[in-house]
Amino acid sequence: MQTSQSTTPYGRRPYSLALMETQIVAQSCPAETIAHKWHVLDDIRKAKDAIGVSDRTIAVLNALLSFHQETTLTGGEPIVVFPSNKSLAQRANGMAENSLRRHLSALVFLGLIFRRDSPNGKRYARRGEGGEIEEAFGFDLSPLVARAVEFKRLATEAIAAERQLHALRDRITISRRDIDKMIATGIYEEAPADWRAFSEAFEGLNRRVPRKATLEMLKRLADALDRLAEEIRRGLETHVRATKMSGNATQNEGHIQNSTQNPIPESELTLSRKTRATTEPLSEPQVQTETKPQQDRPQRSFPLPMVLDACRHCRACTQRDQLLERFHGHRRLGAPLARDQPKCLGGGHRGVWS
Repeated sequence: MQTSQSTTPYGRRPYSLALMETQIVAQSCPAETIAHKWHVLDDIRKAKDAIGVSDRTIAVLNALLSFHQETTLTGGEPIVVFPSNKSLAQRANGMAENSLRRHLSALVFLGLIFRRDSPNGKRYARRGEGGEIEEAFGFDLSPLVARAVEFKRLATEAIAAERQLHALRDRITISRRDIDKMIATGIYEEAPADWRAFSEAFEGLNRRVPRKATLEMLKRLADALDRLAEEIRRGLETHVRATKMSGNATQNEGHIQNSTQNPIPESELTLSRKTRATTEPLSEPQVQTETKPQQDRPQRSFPLPMVLDACRHCRACTQRDQLLERFHGHRRLGAPLARDQPKCLGGGHRGVWS
């Protein structure tokens, strides 16, 4: 593919030395240099903070790379893509045209691409008789091949810096936890130290860490916390050693023995316990038998026919209900009255009531 060697921008866009430097870097790239376009894009994404590119700008660069048919980018020649703003906005997730122009300018300013403008500022390609592209005007992607090694190095450094940030944040969290609990332990155990000064120093270092804190800020904070933790740890270790030594002196005291003369053997104590356990409970059932009510003994009762049949002289009486009522009434009142006693008790005629 033969392309136009136009390097100056169209219209009122200025031409700068930075743009010239980008073009020189792209032209000086060896022809045997080959880079995978998606690998380069991934490196730029990882090192976006070092390069100074935003995520929206990376989305526009991704859309530009999608218009290049090949997966690899080869140095030594221009790599020009010429999409329209409409097609480019669609592949950039429907980005507005004004935002698209702004991010394209950012890519040119950062030296990731540069423009190859046509005489009228349009993007197009002129093809020859065989269908091959003879001239193309649009965006040149050759700086990506020339700076692929640089992007790889920046991505590696960014990953290493990110790991250091995570390690420092973990170190700060652990140091704060250790200091907080060691101060609480020292106050509770009344260890000899200036715990008020330690608490005030820890309060000054226990402020919230900014989310965008740099590596230097986190390192200074972690070092200060380590120094404070080491000082508190030395004080607690001194207290532990002193307590341990006093405990050893207490353990060296004489053994206390029982001075009782002629102690009772264990076998006799066991025998006395067994004897007491077998003899004492004998009196308990007697108490229970005395206090236990005799509920199993049945109460004697006689049926009414038996009572009536016992009186031979009153069988002819037809008013048994009345006789029963008077009988129970007399029993409740005590001795029966003379007028209520039947006359048949002493005579030989049938019993009637007077």
